[in-house]
Amino acid sequence: MSQSPVSRLTLPNGQSLSRMAYGVWRLSEATDTSVSANLARIEACLAQGITTFDHADIYGDYRCESLFGETLKAHPSLKSKIEIVTKTDIMLLSQQWPSTRVKHYDTSPAHVRASVDSSLQRIGVDVIDLLLIHRPDPLMDAQALGECLDGLINSGKVRGVGVSNFMPWDVDLLQSRMTHKLQINQLEVSLLNTAPLINGQMAHAQQHVMPVMAWSPLGGGRLHTQAHTAGTAAARLAPKLQSLAQAAGTDTTAVAIAWLLHHPAQVLPVMGTNQLERIAQFSQAERVPMDRQTWFELYELACGHEVP
Repeated sequence: MSQSPVSRLTLPNGQSLSRMAYGVWRLSEATDTSVSANLARIEACLAQGITTFDHADIYGDYRCESLFGETLKAHPSLKSKIEIVTKTDIMLLSQQWPSTRVKHYDTSPAHVRASVDSSLQRIGVDVIDLLLIHRPDPLMDAQALGECLDGLINSGKVRGVGVSNFMPWDVDLLQSRMTHKLQINQLEVSLLNTAPLINGQMAHAQQHVMPVMAWSPLGGGRLHTQAHTAGTAAARLAPKLQSLAQAAGTDTTAVAIAWLLHHPAQVLPVMGTNQLERIAQFSQAERVPMDRQTWFELYELACGHEVP
């Protein structure tokens, strides 16, 4: 299958992201985490037009932003070619935060502002393109957080803000206390997690013109690792995915991602791997034919039954 740059997606505030993002959450797990190895991964993305890189402060026990940042500091010309997405509010039990006694969420303005400053320093950029609140916080003070996020945009430290894993009512609450529009909701959605299609999350995203970033778009790898495990959704899907992949001259990953791209909510899959050969194939998903009936064939296999 021929390669060409992936398409672009425009957020409500006019920002442009690549239609797929590279997720760095596994960067610290790579056999080689050197500047040269990470440069090769970044360049493999850029060669396909994948310019958006998805971070979170906690990834790799708070190490992944720094690993990525070391490469940007060694090759500063990359900064003008990429968009940085990062997240905040999850507090892990970690030696990095010795005062933390329990895993929790922190959406207090003081923590969010400090987290942004730390991410800017670790990644080595002057502005974060998109800051996401990582998880809904039961103790979220919507007024305080909304004012904080508006302030971060007004200060120029952040170009846009969004959320991750929010239900529609969580989005509405935070948005009601903000001047700037929330740009995106990052959700777990895939052929192995179709709940957002019917629980209101994708419908709400369309209603409010909020594109959806899809994390774990291959079900955390289970779409492949469970393909031969009887009784699993992955096993039901495998023959059809293989047939479609063969017809398109690609692999089953591309077909699974094409299924997400076909949804009208403007889904932006977050792809994560440290293997260069897999990174090089990301863009093939946009060239996989996907019509309505093919989409529903895969949806039926994912659900284990036909639609009502």
